[in-house]
Amino acid sequence: MIIKAALAKGYQHKQIQEKLIEVLSNSKTGLSGIEIAERLKLNRATMAKYLNVFAAEGIIRQKNIGNTNLWYVDLGTETLQFPADYFKVKEKFIEHLILNQQHQAKQLIRNSFHSGADVTTLITEVIIPATLSIDELYLKAKIGTSEAKMLRGIISDSINILNQDDESDPKRNVILLSTDQSSVIYSLAASSALGSRGWQVWHVGDVSDSIGVLYDLDLQKFITKIWKQKSGVMVIAIFSTNDEGAKFFLESANSIKPKFGKNLHIAVHSRASSQNTKAEFSSDTLDAVVKWINSISGT
Repeated sequence: MIIKAALAKGYQHKQIQEKLIEVLSNSKTGLSGIEIAERLKLNRATMAKYLNVFAAEGIIRQKNIGNTNLWYVDLGTETLQFPADYFKVKEKFIEHLILNQQHQAKQLIRNSFHSGADVTTLITEVIIPATLSIDELYLKAKIGTSEAKMLRGIISDSINILNQDDESDPKRNVILLSTDQSSVIYSLAASSALGSRGWQVWHVGDVSDSIGVLYDLDLQKFITKIWKQKSGVMVIAIFSTNDEGAKFFLESANSIKPKFGKNLHIAVHSRASSQNTKAEFSSDTLDAVVKWINSISGT
């Protein structure tokens, strides 16, 4: 962000954020920009730029009281320190989900990201454990179908908060396929984790309606279009919760592999019962799949 880079001179962005949250958390009614500048001992112009940056990031909010603009933070917003607070964030995130507090859940992830948390670690230590907790509650009939879908939607929205327009490496390509709707949340999580590591991600999503005799040709055409020069590596990552879907799309990927050479790789994240021995790498742990994909390019 251009404004953030310009503010780096003389002040530390994270330190200002921490002080701002502390000051606003201690105010019941909110503070004006002038009051904040005085308390943080910054000039008004610099403080105004910081306030605009933090507002754009969703960390603080603004409200108008008469002719005065007041700044405040949502209840529960706090200064976070990483790596110490990953466990704390996980517990709070799951708590917000169970209590159907979607705004607080997303705000927590946003606050964590802007407090310097690593995207991959947030995915593996917060998002995925929360997803597994919701799945477990659903399987134990403690929550119904509608609530489970709603909670997964909150988790998906939280993952999207972590998606940034970072520069990607055209030599590191990955296609993410979900063989069923339940696996999309895992492919989304992998998309954020890999994108934060500079991968050029092609998230296809749910392809369960594509099962058919011509899918291998469709996949081949798609790869040819997005990987024109065949430079670097291309990874096809398949996410599945059932044996049938994992087997079909794995066979389709393997059938076209010879056409693209040794730089095309295949990984499977499967929570199904059988082992996908025809994949170069297969695991029921998302963290393991992400690490393996990163290892392909030596990162």
